Amino acid sequence: MKTLPIIAATLISVSALANASDKQSDVVKYQGPVSLDTIDSLLQDTSYFAEKDVVVEGQLIRQISADTFILSDGKSEIQVELDDDIKLEAPLDEKQKLRLFGEYEGGNTPEIEVEHIQIL
Repeated sequence: MKTLPIIAATLISVSALANASDKQSDVVKYQGPVSLDTIDSLLQDTSYFAEKDVVVEGQLIRQISADTFILSDGKSEIQVELDDDIKLEAPLDEKQKLRLFGEYEGGNTPEIEVEHIQIL
């Protein structure tokens, strides 16, 4: 009788893992137009209360730490921090054009906390 709870717990765990992996493959891969923000427009508001969901394009031109980079759109630069969940199949270089989805935060060092990267 004691094995029944163990079997039930195992089945629930396996089911949860299967559902989690299914959600990864269900990501929408939209190829149409996107409303983009420019780095210049973001840097106009660097107050500590500035927060905004953003989509920006550019290249990661320099790495500062394991998950922090400098993004350039060809005109301006901003610091970006990549979420721990971001996994890419191939390495990036400073020439690779990217679309970054995340949250802009102002302050002494304005930055974008990146939740998703799309390689263009």
